Amino acid sequence: MKNIKLVIEYDGTAYCGWQYQPNGPSIQQIMEDAVFRLTGEHTRLHGSGRTDAGVHALGQTANFHTESKIPPAVFGRALNQLLPGDISIISSCRVADEFHSRFDARGKHYRYLIFNRQERSPFFENRAYRYGKEIDLSKMKAAALHFKGTHDFLGFMASGSDIEDTTRIIYGIDIGKDGDLIGIDITGSGFLYNMVRIISGTLLECGIGRREPSEIPDIILSGDRKAAGRTLPAHGLYLVRVIYD
Repeated sequence: MKNIKLVIEYDGTAYCGWQYQPNGPSIQQIMEDAVFRLTGEHTRLHGSGRTDAGVHALGQTANFHTESKIPPAVFGRALNQLLPGDISIISSCRVADEFHSRFDARGKHYRYLIFNRQERSPFFENRAYRYGKEIDLSKMKAAALHFKGTHDFLGFMASGSDIEDTTRIIYGIDIGKDGDLIGIDITGSGFLYNMVRIISGTLLECGIGRREPSEIPDIILSGDRKAAGRTLPAHGLYLVRVIYD
């Protein structure tokens, strides 16, 4: 029995997210079906965590156990022959039997993309949030500094979530612009439900003058979801990388 780790890239537009859902196809379901077709084994893929409907990934991680004699480094290429064009295995390798993609993760890197142009783009309509007015990146960067460190992010979690420990560590937030694309890169120990999208929405509101960067510490301390910015749409969010020891 071998434990295989996969690094996966996908466009989440057509899916209800990573995890099995009753209301539509999931990445996990499609991939487990492909593993069965390849090996004849019914196996469970353990992902590093959920991504919501419409969210994309550049570096989602999953692992599964198999008795197949296929060399671990070849699994990715073999699975790619069976997967749809919007899902791709970037790499595959054998890992320790006890490795678990979710429980061994030490952090994650997400990116939120804003398409800063009034006219829509056929390339980014489902892959970035379009905002057509001027955005002040300097204010967004000033606001981002207040998020760094260990904080209780209760006010940056979607209402209705039942998570009890809402303290997380933000290692850093980098904001840059390339042409019409603004990227918000957030790296942290872990993230609450919709946390990255709410932080990104709050930073955007600073960038368009709806709130000042100096307000961020008080918003964090308040623990009030209504005090933070809006939740930006899912289609602008990417899971870039899962961090392991």
